[in-house]
Amino acid sequence: MAKTLVIAEKPSVGRDLAAALPGDFKPAKDKSHIEGDEYVITWAVGHLVGLAPPDEYDPKLKKWRFADLPILPEKFKLIPNDERSRKQLVAVHKLIKRDDVDLIVNACDAGREGELIFAYLFEKAGAKKPVQRLWLNSMTNDAMREGFKNLRDGEELSKLQDAARSRSEADWIVGMNATRAATIRLRSSFDGAVSLGRVQTPTLAILTRREEEIRAFVPEPYWLVDAQFDAEGNRAYEGRFHAGAQPRIATAEEAEAVAAAARGQRGEITKLEKTKRTEKAPLLYDLTSLQREANTRYGFSARRTLGAAQRCYEEHKALTYPRTSSRYLTSDMVPELKEVAGHVGEHPEYSKGAQYVTGLDLLPLGRVVDDAKVGDHHAIIPTNSSHKLEKMGDDDRRIYDMVARRFLAAFHPEAIFENTRVETTVAEHIFRTRGKVLVVPGWRGVYGELADDGGARDEEDEGRDQSLPKLEKGESVATRAIEVLAKETKPPRRYSDASLLGAMETAGKLVDDDELREVMKESGIGTPATRAAIIERLIDVGYIERDGRSLVPTEKGMNVIRLLGDHPLTSPSLTGDWEQRLAAIEAGEQQRSAFMADIAKFAGFTVGDIDAKLKDVRIPRANLGPCPICGRDIVENRKGYSCWGREDPGCGFVIWKSKAGKNLPPAIAKELIARGKTEKPVTGFKGRSGRSFRARLALVQNEEGRMRVEFDEPWAKEGFKEAQADEMEAAAAAAAAAAVAGEGEAAAASGASAAA
Repeated sequence: MAKTLVIAEKPSVGRDLAAALPGDFKPAKDKSHIEGDEYVITWAVGHLVGLAPPDEYDPKLKKWRFADLPILPEKFKLIPNDERSRKQLVAVHKLIKRDDVDLIVNACDAGREGELIFAYLFEKAGAKKPVQRLWLNSMTNDAMREGFKNLRDGEELSKLQDAARSRSEADWIVGMNATRAATIRLRSSFDGAVSLGRVQTPTLAILTRREEEIRAFVPEPYWLVDAQFDAEGNRAYEGRFHAGAQPRIATAEEAEAVAAAARGQRGEITKLEKTKRTEKAPLLYDLTSLQREANTRYGFSARRTLGAAQRCYEEHKALTYPRTSSRYLTSDMVPELKEVAGHVGEHPEYSKGAQYVTGLDLLPLGRVVDDAKVGDHHAIIPTNSSHKLEKMGDDDRRIYDMVARRFLAAFHPEAIFENTRVETTVAEHIFRTRGKVLVVPGWRGVYGELADDGGARDEEDEGRDQSLPKLEKGESVATRAIEVLAKETKPPRRYSDASLLGAMETAGKLVDDDELREVMKESGIGTPATRAAIIERLIDVGYIERDGRSLVPTEKGMNVIRLLGDHPLTSPSLTGDWEQRLAAIEAGEQQRSAFMADIAKFAGFTVGDIDAKLKDVRIPRANLGPCPICGRDIVENRKGYSCWGREDPGCGFVIWKSKAGKNLPPAIAKELIARGKTEKPVTGFKGRSGRSFRARLALVQNEEGRMRVEFDEPWAKEGFKEAQADEMEAAAAAAAAAAVAGEGEAAAASGASAAA
């Protein structure tokens, strides 16, 4: 009897597919697949096959020499990624070639990367059997059965495969050539490879250029004057002095003069305006908007959010496919939307919002359904099935909660606010007051916000929104207190995951409006599915560090962008244009061959430009001054800072660069030498759990009399065991994130991996 071979992306998905298909499935002895009467199901375990490194084309390319660049393979070779991959690959290829298998079903994730995983695996097998595509938006049993009833011909996805191959090969060509060129030219200055890439380098450029702005920023003082007013009957409110539209006062003398003139004087309410403002429900989530909000709300990294959303999709069957770039649904989904709301409402915290949605005669669909704005996958919403929230971990539960409330809110009416603007004149000086009251909760009611909820939003110099008493124009008020506040202008904020994802989505342009972001997202840096990995890649190669919620470039990262200067590889707009062309290839509007020809030209230009820019560049090693033991100069070397020299071994004093996943920069080493400890916590350390944390450092003498760098924190001093210390690291990271949250945003090395 002929059988169908189903190739999933991972074993867990294979088992889920087996549960949805007819027949009993039994595991193979080698655990490479499971088999039933009609279907054989196997899996890829992610990428089994990747693009071969240069030395697979020519052994001489194992050595990194400038004369061999650029490397431009005529046809790309594929190799297994590792021994584990090779073993599973052999097993899958045997299954593909079985005589009783007459049809292959590509059941890898329904997107560009899933298509690439299957394409490489199938090409390596050299098979000619027919292929059909399983395309899923949801992992419920009903959705999987429906998917098998409506398999798509593999040829329908040929353009998606073209885009996937183009992305992979472009990253290899640009990353491999740029990384080798920069590393060769900077061998004497940098430790290890100078990793560059088509997507990672412009992302790093966004971060470093912001950091340059922060470092160059010179704060300027200014002053504000605040007053507390009382209308008759203890109706109190606050006001802030404004000269025209400007609350800032240039000098302390001017501010004191305003305060002195108004202090103890009676004022008059000379202006009182009330306006109604409506606020539409936000659009549904795509992956990037979900990652941004989870970072702002909970401090989750982009990778952490993606992991939770993926578990809610695969394991819990509670959310639809998360790696989507659309914030809309398709018209054919309309009949089941009330059913979805009903399933969400099975849980008490969502029941009220769900009852409103299911009780509507007609759903408001204008900001929810748009076929033209849905590509491979629609927005992330709850699935049309019961959701077992009790089985979810904390992260998964929070992400589910965000998606469930956003889905219900989308069908609720606008929220209505009453804004009040008051001007109080005291001794000819005008003090302005803002009031904001939520009159009709509308969609905000889904989040538990009720009417008469006075805001406390503080927009820096403009002052906070207040819950105001009933006031009348023309009435007299007493000035109860007046205060002069000394302030300083602040530098731009560092990027967080949230704001960097936003910048990547719009190729570095600052855009807050949801609808405008929708227009620009096809020309962003990377894709929703890859942006989290790019951020983590920059951390892994030592170009950036986490400081609470902030992403901070290291000196190595700063130097890479400084040395590249205005090279187009650092341009977010250029990379955004490439992403737009990849989308056009996917849509059948552009030829893959033309794109790859331009990538080859760019690689050649990049090699030449790097050669010209970096040929004679030497970054001097830091000199940290005299050794505290022997007095010889302490100089930076590849692995640390020591008084060792070629002609003089010194006294043995050394501060090793590597500490808990971080390379200590010269400034930290210098502070340790001068003070014996760091005054502030140092960021960018990584615990065994993988979490980033910050900690103070100290130079401590060990039993042998040698100096070594230790963590100068209570959990380290009290001698906790490693496991306990790791918990303390996680706690420190959480505390740091919470502290930064108050100030934070509201808002290859060698081989093909260098191309990330």
